[in-house]
Amino acid sequence: MKSDIDSRKEIILLVDRFYTKIKVDFTLGYIFNEVANVNWGKHLPIMYDFWENTLFYTGSYSGNPINLHTHLHHLTPLNNTHFDQWNKLFVETVDENFEGPNAALIKQRAISISMVLAQKIAQAKSMSNYKETKN
Repeated sequence: MKSDIDSRKEIILLVDRFYTKIKVDFTLGYIFNEVANVNWGKHLPIMYDFWENTLFYTGSYSGNPINLHTHLHHLTPLNNTHFDQWNKLFVETVDENFEGPNAALIKQRAISISMVLAQKIAQAKSMSNYKETKN
């Protein structure tokens, strides 16, 4: 039987295993490795804080994922294929390692967050298209 996500220790395990998949994923790997050129030593602790805060409301994260992903979208267009693959890998990683109420909750929150990011990127895209047609 798998355990639930009950502490930062499990968050770290989840994030590390998830990003191990991301790094080599055909659809997403190049975005992280080549476009964003992620410094994994910096990025992973930020993601530990993000997911710990998302699940346990620790207040340990203070970044702005919407601005970050909107900027990334300007470097390489992000679309539903990217978000769907991200969701698939995240849910798969949770399911492979955990079960319980917090595991279910983190999957639900991850999907909600990715939907918001996708919507905000689409809004930013339509606003920039609107500004271009006005000029």
